[in-house]
Amino acid sequence: MSRIGRQPIDIPAGVNVSLSPGRVMVNGPLAELTQTVPARMNIEQQDGTIVVTRPTERGEDRALHGLTRTLIANMIEGVTKGFEKRLEIQGVGYRAALRGTSLELNVGYSHSVTKDPPAGITFEVPTPTQITVRGSDKQQVGQVAAEIRRIRPPEPYKGKGIRYEGEYVRRKVGKRA
Repeated sequence: MSRIGRQPIDIPAGVNVSLSPGRVMVNGPLAELTQTVPARMNIEQQDGTIVVTRPTERGEDRALHGLTRTLIANMIEGVTKGFEKRLEIQGVGYRAALRGTSLELNVGYSHSVTKDPPAGITFEVPTPTQITVRGSDKQQVGQVAAEIRRIRPPEPYKGKGIRYEGEYVRRKVGKRA
């Protein structure tokens, strides 16, 4: 067994981790997450930490080792703090609003677009031009934010559309007279 790249993951108080071959379950104050992991990786729980070790030094095992360790660390962070993605809306008349738990977007179409949150995801609209997607599963939060952005991606001529907070949109010069 290799000890190279062996970084233990601390388990905070109030978080329960249960390990079975090929599966990790993390239960915390915000949610309960389950993830399938490669069965080749050795996952051990010792003194309030989780240690992931790889069987060999082959490139595939090294990659799976990092992936497995990061997935477990993200699950622990998700059930304790949660994750969020912020989106900005730019454009005259473009705005967002909450209708119950659903997100209603007016982004230049002849109709408003409604996005229902999947289980474990909540939307917040602090101002009509800002959207916050929150949840405990990092992959799901990113996926839902990408689906919202896909409704009206930023265009390069005027910069109108939905973008991630702080995202830089390369602008193009329009046609000349």
